[in-house]
Amino acid sequence: MNTNRHTESVEVILKDQRRRRWSPAEKAALVKRTYEPGMSVSLVARQEGVAASLLFQWRKLEREGALVAVSAGESVVPASELAAARAEIAKLQRILGKKTLENEILKEAVEYSVAKKWIARSPLLPKDDL
Repeated sequence: MNTNRHTESVEVILKDQRRRRWSPAEKAALVKRTYEPGMSVSLVARQEGVAASLLFQWRKLEREGALVAVSAGESVVPASELAAARAEIAKLQRILGKKTLENEILKEAVEYSVAKKWIARSPLLPKDDL
């Protein structure tokens, strides 16, 4: 009896195997789906034919606010965050300037009051003795 059976495997290609280009909107939609209840990165990856590692990378970039720069592979801060950061820096610089001025005024006030106390605590002058 011959137990040596040959089985052949057949690979079925359902769609073109070229690299897929994902728009930022598509990436964001897929990342959003991974956070939905009952969904996981692996499940979304299988449903969409995307590598799970790629979805994890997109999720990381999305958390960093750099999902739009995925194709370039660089971390980029969105223009809105940059504008907000610059406004915050300007605000803090104004506050720092005001606090520095207040500090200088208080130093002068302390120096003035120390000088006045020294005069007030000096020994009585001979003509003031009774």
